[in-house]
Amino acid sequence: MLPRDPGQTNLAGMSHDHHHDHDNDLDPMAARVRALETILTEKGLIDPAAIDAIVETYETKVGPRNGARVVAKAWADADYADWLRRDATAAIASLGFSGRQGEHMQAVFNTPDTHNLVVCTLCSCYPWSVLGLPPVWYKAPPYRSRAVIDPRGVLEEFGLTLPPDTKIRVWDSTAELRYLVVPMRPEGTEGWDETRLAELVSRDSMIGTALARQAEAA
Repeated sequence: MLPRDPGQTNLAGMSHDHHHDHDNDLDPMAARVRALETILTEKGLIDPAAIDAIVETYETKVGPRNGARVVAKAWADADYADWLRRDATAAIASLGFSGRQGEHMQAVFNTPDTHNLVVCTLCSCYPWSVLGLPPVWYKAPPYRSRAVIDPRGVLEEFGLTLPPDTKIRVWDSTAELRYLVVPMRPEGTEGWDETRLAELVSRDSMIGTALARQAEAA
């Protein structure tokens, strides 16, 4: 089973060889952070619960809201959607979302015939400036390996069962290029403004492990 992180709701496609800059391989750093956290906690200088709350906010709220705004604008503005297809880096930067981990972006659009899924098979390259902190399961070896080998099975573990004739295309992120999935716009949202549309876009739908929320969920 894939590891889950708090708030988690719910792949044969493209793969390619590439050189990774293992900028997210933080095992030694994680050990140092844990040691430092222990010392500061014992001295009463930090509250672990408060730190957890901050991390959760950036992981599931602040970060993904950036990507949700990008998707919502693409749903509402055909010219922006076309720009996002042609030059995602520039289109996303125009909304103020750029920086380390998100310098070079490509947007992949779901269609009735094709569902896109993002993975990083060698480490955990992830567009932090658009989606915030990567979820625990995205960095875990089971997801990184099985997303390519058994994408349909992995999606089902996330609660997403696609029609048998839907093609699943897997995009392998690298240190040079990160991906953003643009889910299909839900029915019944005609006339909605971008703010309201953004409420239907989850972090998982922009990775590809979920669909956008239905209109009644807003």
